[in-house]
Amino acid sequence: MRHTILFSLLLFFLCASAQAQPKYEVRAAWVTAVYGLDWPQTKAITPASIRKQQAELIEILDKLKEANFNTVLFQTRTRGDVLYPSAIEPFNSILTGKVNGNPGYDPLAFAIEECHKRGMECHAWMVAIPLGNKKHVASLGSQSVTKRQRDICVPYKNEYFLNPAHPGTKEYLMKLVREVVSRYDIDGVHFDYLRYPEHAPRFPDSYDFRRYGKGRSLAEFRRDNLTEIVRYIYKGVKSLKPWVKVSTCPVGKYRDTSRYSSRGWNAFHTVYQDPQGWMGEGIQDQIYPMMYFQGNSFYPFALDWQEQSNGRQVIPGLGIYFLDPREGNWTRDEIDRQMYFTRKHQLAGQGHYRMKYLMDDTQGIYTELADNFYAYPALQPAMPWLDKVAPSAPSQLTATTANGYTELSWTAATDNDPKNAPLYVIYASNTYPVDTTLPENIVAQSIRGTGYTYASLYPWRNKRYFAVTAIDRYGNEGPAVQAVK
Repeated sequence: MRHTILFSLLLFFLCASAQAQPKYEVRAAWVTAVYGLDWPQTKAITPASIRKQQAELIEILDKLKEANFNTVLFQTRTRGDVLYPSAIEPFNSILTGKVNGNPGYDPLAFAIEECHKRGMECHAWMVAIPLGNKKHVASLGSQSVTKRQRDICVPYKNEYFLNPAHPGTKEYLMKLVREVVSRYDIDGVHFDYLRYPEHAPRFPDSYDFRRYGKGRSLAEFRRDNLTEIVRYIYKGVKSLKPWVKVSTCPVGKYRDTSRYSSRGWNAFHTVYQDPQGWMGEGIQDQIYPMMYFQGNSFYPFALDWQEQSNGRQVIPGLGIYFLDPREGNWTRDEIDRQMYFTRKHQLAGQGHYRMKYLMDDTQGIYTELADNFYAYPALQPAMPWLDKVAPSAPSQLTATTANGYTELSWTAATDNDPKNAPLYVIYASNTYPVDTTLPENIVAQSIRGTGYTYASLYPWRNKRYFAVTAIDRYGNEGPAVQAVK
């Protein structure tokens, strides 16, 4: 009997791996800047060290591109400090070794440009509520929000936090978001720690509760406070650039399911988040629940997120850091099973925490993704709740080959919206017409011009035929134009 079960499991995974990879899937990685955990390792204090710091990020992005990742969650705000020149908060000291030290370039602009060169989205990952411990806050001096806007900050257990109950908190966070969304060609805003501290019955909001509670329980009051912040920011972003994705990474279990307990650690009761309510109300485009669990602590809760998603994109965060024996005792087959599961049940994709373990290829996780799960590229899933209209096809596609290079050029799609110019996807194969439904035929995506130079890494793998489609910032892909046979 045991051998029969093992054979059945093996057969299932072999069949699953043989299935066609999805053409649309979010493949994300968190690039952590706090403490320089993923980046940067070098302080930017001289022209040479600036170039080295930038080269470290390029190495990370090249690694992701080689494995067909398409989404970078780039840490943009840590705890009361940022990684771009801001009129509101100081530069993070990790860039130069000193608070508000100018690194000599704009790290966020650099990250966005380099992501876009590689056809990847860049999302600004921003820590929301925590402001750091007393030592960190003191290091920021007069530039700390605790000094600039004392009324929206509260101390709790040797740390400082923005007070979710104060109406000024949502406005302060939106000021930061407005800086990023209005100044940069960012693809998404991704909020971390948009929650209360866990198990915080004595969090100092009793005054606000008495003033604004209006008959609700304390738990309801706190959940409503976080929901109002999410709602305010979502609407604010959409008024600026409606295609910019708004997402959070909530605690990985919403609450107990009908059969499985969350064991006292969940979003709804422990930290007062209501992400399923946010998706139901339509004030999230994506969520990345931090599902750093194994077995029945993962699978039923992943299904619960998907069943309550209201059509929004659920991208489970996978705890690949537990593959490091210093972090946990996981073996890679646990991550493999979670990958198969998320695809089988048609979740929108996967996020990988953190980048270091991809760079180190811990237990072969990077190799497995590059060679198996992400062997072919994937496009971003569409967001039909925002826009359903696909752009028209580009026209007059020509392909000219010389010296091993093929120069493609085409005429832009005619329904070009100057505020939301379509991007282009390049397809190639050895059969005509090129089948644009197959991810293995994707050569490049998110091309921002009307030309592309194609050359295979191995000349004997060069393709003969080409096609191009237009795709808008909402993920709607139009019909293809084929190069003349």
